[in-house]
Amino acid sequence: MHRTVRAACVIVALCCAPAHAQEAKLLQKFNDWSAYATSGSAKTCFAVSKPTESLPKGVRRGPIFIYISAYPTDRIKNEVSIKMGYPFAAGAKVSASVGSDKFELFTKDEGAFLEKPATETELIEAMKKGSQLKVEGTSARGTKTTDNYSLQGFAPALERVAQECNS
Repeated sequence: MHRTVRAACVIVALCCAPAHAQEAKLLQKFNDWSAYATSGSAKTCFAVSKPTESLPKGVRRGPIFIYISAYPTDRIKNEVSIKMGYPFAAGAKVSASVGSDKFELFTKDEGAFLEKPATETELIEAMKKGSQLKVEGTSARGTKTTDNYSLQGFAPALERVAQECNS
Protein backbone atom coordinates (compact mmCIF):
# COMPACT_ATOMS: atom_id res chain seq x y z
CA MET A 1 0.00 0.00 0.00
CA HIS A 2 2.94 2.34 0.70
CA ARG A 3 3.98 1.98 -2.95
CA THR A 4 0.46 2.87 -4.06
CA VAL A 5 0.40 6.04 -2.00
CA ARG A 6 3.80 7.09 -3.37
CA ALA A 7 2.71 6.38 -6.95
CA ALA A 8 -0.50 8.33 -6.44
CA CYS A 9 1.49 11.27 -5.09
CA VAL A 10 3.81 11.24 -8.11
CA ILE A 11 0.83 11.14 -10.47
CA VAL A 12 -0.86 14.07 -8.73
CA ALA A 13 2.36 16.08 -8.58
CA LEU A 14 3.23 15.55 -12.23
CA CYS A 15 -0.23 15.96 -13.71
CA CYS A 16 -2.03 18.41 -11.54
CA ALA A 17 0.50 20.78 -10.02
CA PRO A 18 2.41 22.83 -12.58
CA ALA A 19 5.14 23.79 -10.10
CA HIS A 20 5.92 20.15 -9.42
CA ALA A 21 5.68 19.19 -13.08
CA GLN A 22 8.58 21.57 -13.80
CA GLU A 23 10.80 19.48 -11.51
CA ALA A 24 10.53 16.50 -13.87
CA LYS A 25 13.13 16.70 -16.64
CA LEU A 26 12.50 15.12 -20.03
CA LEU A 27 15.33 12.69 -20.69
CA GLN A 28 14.24 11.54 -24.12
CA LYS A 29 11.15 10.92 -26.26
CA PHE A 30 10.66 7.54 -27.95
CA ASN A 31 7.72 7.54 -30.38
CA ASP A 32 4.61 7.48 -28.13
CA TRP A 33 6.56 7.19 -24.84
CA SER A 34 8.79 9.61 -22.94
CA ALA A 35 11.38 9.08 -20.20
CA TYR A 36 11.62 11.60 -17.33
CA ALA A 37 13.59 12.01 -14.12
CA THR A 38 13.21 14.19 -11.06
CA SER A 39 16.17 15.40 -9.07
CA GLY A 40 16.62 15.80 -5.36
CA SER A 41 17.15 13.51 -2.42
CA ALA A 42 14.46 11.05 -3.52
CA LYS A 43 15.15 10.74 -7.25
CA THR A 44 12.35 9.27 -9.33
CA CYS A 45 12.50 8.18 -12.95
CA PHE A 46 9.54 7.19 -15.09
CA ALA A 47 8.37 6.30 -18.56
CA VAL A 48 5.02 7.83 -19.43
CA SER A 49 2.48 7.76 -22.24
CA LYS A 50 -1.02 8.99 -22.89
CA PRO A 51 -3.71 7.08 -24.76
CA THR A 52 -3.84 7.25 -28.54
CA GLU A 53 -7.60 6.68 -28.23
CA SER A 54 -10.08 7.14 -25.38
CA LEU A 55 -13.65 5.87 -25.61
CA PRO A 56 -16.37 6.89 -25.39
CA LYS A 57 -15.48 10.13 -27.09
CA GLY A 58 -16.72 13.34 -25.53
CA VAL A 59 -16.66 12.10 -21.91
CA ARG A 60 -15.26 14.76 -19.60
CA ARG A 61 -12.16 13.40 -17.84
CA GLY A 62 -9.03 14.72 -16.22
CA PRO A 63 -5.54 13.85 -17.47
CA ILE A 64 -5.04 10.21 -18.53
CA PHE A 65 -1.57 8.62 -18.38
CA ILE A 66 0.27 5.39 -17.70
CA TYR A 67 3.53 5.53 -15.76
CA ILE A 68 6.25 2.96 -15.20
CA SER A 69 8.29 4.37 -12.30
CA ALA A 70 11.57 3.70 -10.53
CA TYR A 71 12.41 4.84 -7.00
CA PRO A 72 16.11 3.93 -6.57
CA THR A 73 16.28 5.12 -2.94
CA ASP A 74 13.64 2.52 -2.05
CA ARG A 75 15.00 -0.09 -4.51
CA ILE A 76 11.74 -0.07 -6.43
CA LYS A 77 11.74 -0.34 -10.19
CA ASN A 78 9.09 -0.84 -12.85
CA GLU A 79 6.12 0.18 -10.72
CA VAL A 80 3.02 0.45 -12.92
CA SER A 81 0.41 3.12 -12.24
CA ILE A 82 -2.40 4.38 -14.46
CA LYS A 83 -4.15 7.72 -14.01
CA MET A 84 -7.64 7.25 -15.38
CA GLY A 85 -8.89 10.84 -15.22
CA TYR A 86 -11.87 10.13 -12.98
CA PRO A 87 -12.61 8.81 -9.47
CA PHE A 88 -13.65 5.20 -8.89
CA ALA A 89 -16.26 3.68 -6.64
CA ALA A 90 -14.85 1.86 -3.59
CA GLY A 91 -13.51 -1.57 -4.56
CA ALA A 92 -13.61 -0.90 -8.31
CA LYS A 93 -11.26 -2.86 -10.56
CA VAL A 94 -9.60 -1.94 -13.85
CA SER A 95 -8.52 -4.40 -16.53
CA ALA A 96 -5.46 -4.05 -18.71
CA SER A 97 -4.69 -6.29 -21.66
CA VAL A 98 -1.92 -6.72 -24.20
CA GLY A 99 -3.04 -9.20 -26.83
CA SER A 100 -4.41 -12.23 -24.95
CA ASP A 101 -2.58 -11.33 -21.68
CA LYS A 102 -5.01 -9.82 -19.16
CA PHE A 103 -4.33 -8.14 -15.83
CA GLU A 104 -6.58 -6.88 -13.02
CA LEU A 105 -5.69 -3.67 -11.21
CA PHE A 106 -7.11 -2.27 -7.99
CA THR A 107 -8.05 1.39 -7.73
CA LYS A 108 -7.46 4.30 -5.38
CA ASP A 109 -8.76 7.78 -6.07
CA GLU A 110 -8.15 8.27 -9.83
CA GLY A 111 -5.37 5.68 -10.08
CA ALA A 112 -5.14 1.99 -10.93
CA PHE A 113 -2.33 -0.22 -9.63
CA LEU A 114 -1.12 -3.82 -9.69
CA GLU A 115 -1.00 -5.53 -6.31
CA LYS A 116 2.24 -7.50 -6.67
CA PRO A 117 5.64 -6.67 -8.20
CA ALA A 118 5.65 -10.06 -9.99
CA THR A 119 2.46 -9.10 -11.82
CA GLU A 120 4.02 -5.76 -12.75
CA THR A 121 6.91 -7.67 -14.31
CA GLU A 122 4.46 -9.85 -16.29
CA LEU A 123 2.59 -6.81 -17.59
CA ILE A 124 5.81 -5.02 -18.55
CA GLU A 125 7.11 -8.08 -20.40
CA ALA A 126 3.81 -8.31 -22.31
CA MET A 127 4.05 -4.60 -23.12
CA LYS A 128 7.60 -5.04 -24.49
CA LYS A 129 6.33 -7.73 -26.88
CA GLY A 130 3.00 -6.13 -27.79
CA SER A 131 1.88 -3.24 -29.94
CA GLN A 132 -1.11 -1.94 -27.93
CA LEU A 133 -2.23 -1.79 -24.31
CA LYS A 134 -5.97 -1.64 -23.68
CA VAL A 135 -7.19 -0.33 -20.29
CA GLU A 136 -10.86 -0.58 -19.30
CA GLY A 137 -12.48 0.94 -16.24
CA THR A 138 -15.74 2.27 -14.87
CA SER A 139 -16.01 5.64 -13.13
CA ALA A 140 -17.80 6.19 -9.82
CA ARG A 141 -20.70 7.57 -11.92
CA GLY A 142 -20.92 4.33 -13.90
CA THR A 143 -19.30 5.49 -17.15
CA LYS A 144 -17.38 2.65 -18.81
CA THR A 145 -14.19 3.77 -20.53
CA THR A 146 -11.55 2.20 -22.75
CA ASP A 147 -8.12 3.74 -23.26
CA ASN A 148 -5.80 2.38 -25.93
CA TYR A 149 -2.08 3.05 -25.60
CA SER A 150 0.46 2.58 -28.36
CA LEU A 151 3.49 0.61 -27.21
CA GLN A 152 5.77 2.09 -29.88
CA GLY A 153 8.82 3.33 -28.01
CA PHE A 154 7.92 1.62 -24.73
CA ALA A 155 10.98 -0.65 -24.47
CA PRO A 156 13.60 2.04 -25.22
CA ALA A 157 11.86 4.51 -22.86
CA LEU A 158 11.97 1.90 -20.09
CA GLU A 159 15.64 1.22 -20.84
CA ARG A 160 16.38 4.96 -20.58
CA VAL A 161 14.61 5.08 -17.20
CA ALA A 162 16.71 2.14 -15.98
CA GLN A 163 19.89 3.82 -17.25
CA GLU A 164 19.08 7.10 -15.48
CA CYS A 165 18.07 5.52 -12.18
CA ASN A 166 20.63 2.69 -12.24
CA SER A 167 17.89 0.14 -11.61
